Amino acid sequence: MAISTKQAQLTVQKLRHPVKARLLQVRRKAQITPYLVRVTLTGDDLDGFVSPSFDDHVRLFLPPVPGEKPVMPTVSEQGLVYPEGQPRPVLRDYTPRRYDSEAGELDIDFVLHGHNGRAASWASAAHEGHYVGIGGPRGSFVIPCDYAWHLLVGDETAMPAIGRRLAELPRGKRVLAIIETEHPNARLNFETRADVTLQWVQGVAGQADGMSPLERVIHRLQLPDGDGYVWAAGEHSSIRAIHQHLVNERGLDKSRIRAVSYWRHTAGEGHEVFGD
Repeated sequence: MAISTKQAQLTVQKLRHPVKARLLQVRRKAQITPYLVRVTLTGDDLDGFVSPSFDDHVRLFLPPVPGEKPVMPTVSEQGLVYPEGQPRPVLRDYTPRRYDSEAGELDIDFVLHGHNGRAASWASAAHEGHYVGIGGPRGSFVIPCDYAWHLLVGDETAMPAIGRRLAELPRGKRVLAIIETEHPNARLNFETRADVTLQWVQGVAGQADGMSPLERVIHRLQLPDGDGYVWAAGEHSSIRAIHQHLVNERGLDKSRIRAVSYWRHTAGEGHEVFGD
């Protein structure tokens, strides 16, 4: 069966990239909100870095003490290999918020409360010249811009990816963005050319219905007409419930939803894609 032009335009691309471990240094740091810090990394190892999707993540190799170099792995056919007899670095996954190949800069945003304590501690203490390693992205899930509308859903850990997507979408593209924050002053002003309806949701725990604030908003949300795409990321149980609701109760095609767990209440990190 021939694929129509419209179908081709709405087809997600799954790309693979060569794996490389890169040792980088902090060029500068900026406090974006009281709860979010942006660290700009640089170094010769950034040559050849690629990140074609806002959904990408890189793995950070964090040193035991800020300012020291992390123990870096080498890449073999069996994967990453660490030197024997040396402590392995702490590993955390983060979104490449911005990559500028000409300037040789990579921005990583860190939430400073609630999640990923070791990475947040490193970012809080980081100064110009401090070292950190990165690996990846191993692959990219590239979602076309050509959908009639886009729904972006997430908590504070998803704001870097949402902010990058809003910056990349073309002028006039219809977007609904729903973001949960613990504090009102954790909210951001996003740069975008898209036609964005942005709803901030206050995080409130322990509600009688057992739903997260994001779930509650999604249950009440009227989706636009036409071919759209939903991207959601954040806490494991909340994002899983949102995915199940959209597929089982709203009847959305699984191929039009990307739902990713970034962390868990019970066990820190938990990167998992639902519906794959």
